[in-house]
Amino acid sequence: MLTNLGRPAIPADAVELLLECHVRIRFFLDLTSRLAASRDLPPEEVAAAAARVHRYFTQALPLHARDEEESLLPRLRGRDPAVDDELQIMCREHAEHARPLERLTGHCAALAAEPGRLGELAPAVGLAGSLLARHFAVHLDREERLILPAARRLLTPDEDARLVAEMRARRAPARASAPPGKGLERP
Repeated sequence: MLTNLGRPAIPADAVELLLECHVRIRFFLDLTSRLAASRDLPPEEVAAAAARVHRYFTQALPLHARDEEESLLPRLRGRDPAVDDELQIMCREHAEHARPLERLTGHCAALAAEPGRLGELAPAVGLAGSLLARHFAVHLDREERLILPAARRLLTPDEDARLVAEMRARRAPARASAPPGKGLERP
């Protein structure tokens, strides 16, 4: 069995960075599901998990959408009609995320403040998380099958490097203030 020690490898290109974001989206949707299904967690664990879900979906996910809409889309648009259609679908789906995300983050903010309400709010958290998980399953799959391979095919090395720099610049201030995860988040 191979074991990786130390820090993970630095992603080589923009597509790898975007795929890492997709992994995190799936992770936080799974954490949402586990939070909703838990009934005997200590209050501090409920509060911490709910706060992390809230923070991810209100801070990090919008950065990912900006990466795709403000950095990737302009570099791909107009190069391939099929890719243009997919980019339009991607943007529409980003807008469709807003309402269920508001519900989920509202419930998680309430749980972070009052973890004793887990029994009351778990069904709503579970429902919002389940809806988002179904939506993101289709959305992320489309991006991974259609848009990201097109990015690898169509972007020049210089365009890719500028895209990576823009993505990292968006996160520079946020990265310094992000607290480590614990509790339910451990794999």
